Amino acid sequence: MSHLNHLLFLCFIWAFSFSSVASLFSPKDRILISFGATKEIQLDDGRLFEPDFGNSVVSLSSNSDSVVSNTASDVPAVYNSARIFTRTSKYTIRTRQIGRHWLRLHLFPVKDDRYDLKSAVFSVVANGIALLHGFSFSKLEGSSPMVKEYVVEIGGSSSEHLVLTLSPWSGSVAFLNGLEVVSVPDGQFDFRALPVPKGSEFVIPTHVALETVHRINMGGPLLTPKNDTLGRTWKSDIPFLLNAASARSVSKDPRLIEYPAGASVEIAPNWVYATAQEMADANVIDQKFNITWIFRVEQGFNYFIRMHFCDIVSIALDTLVFNVYLNNQSAIDSLDISSKTMALSAAYFIDFVLNVSMGLNQIIVQVGPTSQGTSPANAILNGLEIMKLSGPTDSLDENVAASPTGSKMPKPNRHVMLIAFACVGGLVALLLILAATFICSRRQKKPKQYSLAWLSFQMGNSDTKISAGSFASSTPSLGLGRVLAFSEIRESTKDFDESLVIGLGGFGKVYKGVLDNGVVVAVKRGNPKSQQGLIEFRTEIEMLSKLRHRHLVSLIGYCEELNEMILVYEFMAGGPLRKHLYGSDLPPLSWKRRLEICIGAAKGLHYLHTGAADIVIHRDVKTTNILLDDNFTAKVADFGLSKLGPTLDQTHVSTAVKGSFGYLDPEYYRRQQLTEKSDVYSFGVVLLEVLCARPAINPALPREQVNIAEWAMHWQKKGQLQKIIDPLLIGSISADSLRKFGETTEKCLAEYGNERPTMGDVLWNLEYALQLQEASAQSVPDDNSANHIPEVPGWIPRVESVDSDDIDIVSNQESDATTSTGVFSQLINPKGR
Repeated sequence: MSHLNHLLFLCFIWAFSFSSVASLFSPKDRILISFGATKEIQLDDGRLFEPDFGNSVVSLSSNSDSVVSNTASDVPAVYNSARIFTRTSKYTIRTRQIGRHWLRLHLFPVKDDRYDLKSAVFSVVANGIALLHGFSFSKLEGSSPMVKEYVVEIGGSSSEHLVLTLSPWSGSVAFLNGLEVVSVPDGQFDFRALPVPKGSEFVIPTHVALETVHRINMGGPLLTPKNDTLGRTWKSDIPFLLNAASARSVSKDPRLIEYPAGASVEIAPNWVYATAQEMADANVIDQKFNITWIFRVEQGFNYFIRMHFCDIVSIALDTLVFNVYLNNQSAIDSLDISSKTMALSAAYFIDFVLNVSMGLNQIIVQVGPTSQGTSPANAILNGLEIMKLSGPTDSLDENVAASPTGSKMPKPNRHVMLIAFACVGGLVALLLILAATFICSRRQKKPKQYSLAWLSFQMGNSDTKISAGSFASSTPSLGLGRVLAFSEIRESTKDFDESLVIGLGGFGKVYKGVLDNGVVVAVKRGNPKSQQGLIEFRTEIEMLSKLRHRHLVSLIGYCEELNEMILVYEFMAGGPLRKHLYGSDLPPLSWKRRLEICIGAAKGLHYLHTGAADIVIHRDVKTTNILLDDNFTAKVADFGLSKLGPTLDQTHVSTAVKGSFGYLDPEYYRRQQLTEKSDVYSFGVVLLEVLCARPAINPALPREQVNIAEWAMHWQKKGQLQKIIDPLLIGSISADSLRKFGETTEKCLAEYGNERPTMGDVLWNLEYALQLQEASAQSVPDDNSANHIPEVPGWIPRVESVDSDDIDIVSNQESDATTSTGVFSQLINPKGR
C-alpha cells in the first residue's frame, strides 16, 4: 500500500470512527485556565478554558501583574492573551483530588507595546519541582505557540494543592497564557519499569515529576486532543526516522483494536494501536536491518520510555518475534506480542527507564528481527512516549545546577527499625530452633541420583533481584556436585517457608535452610514458570565444578527432581562487603580489616586468573559479589557471567559486553575484547568503594562526583586522595599505607588493559599496604601522629547516597552464549545510604 493510499484509507476510517471517540474518562479535576482572558474560550477540539480572574479554584499572590492581549487569527484563542508578572508571583490551583495530575503550560509571546515577551526570561516551579529555568522564546527557533506537558504529584509529600511559582529574571518579566490541570487516571502509570541496560525492576518514586519530551504515533497521522480523551497530542514519526526506506506504515480499523482485561483504554487511543511502522521489503532473502528512530533529548537525565505494541500485521499467533533496542543496548529480546496478549490486534505496552549520560543528547529507538530465524523477519512499533524524570535536585531543566543536598526522602525512625529487627530476629531464631529439633528427629534420607539433562534447555534472560538479609554461620563445602533429594531440601527450608526467604529474583526465591547434618545453607530454588536465570544456573555449576579455593564461595550441591532446579551454597554469615561499607547500621570496618578483606578477594581473583586449568574471567566483580564469613574472610561469589579467558595463542576473548554499570572496563566496553585485566579494572573500583564508603555510581551527587573512579582519580593525581576518604578512617589510617593503596588503585584503573597490573601484582601491593599500616601502628601507637591521616581541613563531606540497585550492562550482540545480565548468586539487594 502506497503512502497516498495509506493516508486515504486513514481518512476514510477517521470519518467512521471519530464519532466513537467519546470521553470515556471523567477526571475529578479538569481545570482549564486562560490567563488574562475576559470570557470563556472554547477551542476547536472542544476544550473550554475559563478566565483566571475571579475563578474560584485559582488564587494569585498579591504581587502586581498586568494583562496583554491581541486578536491574532493564526493562533488558537487561548494564546491571544497572557498575564505578565514583574515580580515573583504564585498561583494556587485548588484541586479536589490528591495524586498525580497532568500539568500543561501554554506559552506564546503575544504582542504588546509595553513588553517584549519574546525576550522575556523567567523560571517556573510547580510544588517544588523546577519546570523551567531561564526560559526564553529568544532561545528558540521561531515563535510558535508551545505546550509544555508534565506529570506532577499533588498531595502526599507535596502541597495539598498545586502551587505554581513564576519568577522573572533580573530586568525581565514572566508570563503565562494558559494552564491545564487534569487528574491522571488510576493505573495510567504503574511506574515500575525495566532499566536499560538490563537489571532489576526500577520503581519511580512518587515525588519524582515527569516532562513529556516526545509522544509519537508510529505509522499514523497527527493525533490531537480531539482523538485523545486525556487531551494528549501524538505526532507523526516520519521526521524521526533515520532511514524512511527501512519502514513501511500499516494500519487497521481502530474499531477492531482490543484492550485486554486489566488494560485501560486511556493508556493510548485505539488510533495509536491501529497504525504502526513495520520492516519494509528490502528485496533480500535474509533481512537483518533494524528500523531506527532518533530523538533529541537533554543530557544528564533519566527517561521513562513507554513503547506501545499491537500486532496488526500477523494472521496467526506467535509469528511476530523481534528485538527491541534503546541507545544500542538490548531492551527486550525475542518479543512476541501475541504471547503477552493471547490475541491479535490487542493493545500492549512496556515501560523502560534509560539514563542519558553527559555528552549524549539523543535516544535511539530500534526494532529488528531476531537471529533465531524461527519466523519471518519482521518488527513493528505502534507508539512511543519519552518522558524526562526530575533529578535529585527536583529539576526538569538542565540549566539548574546540580545540588549536593542529596535525596530528600525522610529517614526511617531508628528506634522503630531496631525494635522491628529485634522482633524479627527473635522470631527467626525460634523458628530455626524448632526446625533443627524437627530435622534431627528425622532419619537422614538417601539422595536419589539425577542428571543435568535440563542444561540443554533453551535459556532465557535473567533479571535476578535479591532482597536483603543474608546471615548464617560459615561452613566448609560438603563437596561439589553432591546431589540432594528434594525432600531433604524441602525439610531444610520448612517446606519453603516464606519467613525464611532471603532473596527474590527473576529465577526464583532464595531461602535460608538447615540440612539434616546441621549445616546452614543458602537454597536457590528455580521458579518452574520462569525461563529466567537458566544460563547463569548452568554457568554457575560449570564454573564451580572446576574451582575450589578458600576465597571463592562454594557450591554444596544441587537438586533436579520433580521439575525442580535448585542450587545449594555455603551460607556466608557476614553477607556482602557493601553492607559493611554503607547502607546499613553495621559497625564500621577498621582500615586494617578493610585491607585484609581486599587481600582475600584479590587472592580469589588471582586464583581465577592463574590457578585453575583455564583462565576464568569473573566479569562482574563488585562489592555485592564479595561475601564475608563470620570471621570476615572474603570470598568471591556469583559466577553467572563468568567467561573462560584467552588461550595461549590468544590475547583476548571477543564477546558481548556484560557487567555492572560503574565497574565496567572502558576498554572492554569500547572494543568488546575481554581479558583478565577487565577484572582488574572492576577490582580497582571496589578498592575505591572500600576507601571512600560510597557507591560506584551515585546520581545524587554533583555531576563531577557521580562516578567514583573519575572523582577519586581526580584527587589521586593531585596527591590529595585523603580529601575524599571515609570520614570514619580519618585519624587511623597510615599516610604511607594510603599512598600505596592509592597508587595501586590508580594502576588498576588505567585506561588500557596492558597498562594495568596483574591480580598477582595487585595482591602484592595490597599486602605491602597492610604491612605499612601494621608497622605504623606498632611504631606509633598514637593515632594522631604525623604518620597517620589527621583531621583534614579541606576534607570533602560525602553526600548521602540515594537508594539504588545495581544495574547491569549487556550489548545487543549475540556473540556470547551467555545472554543474561542478571546477578545470579547475589544474596542481597544492595541499597545505598
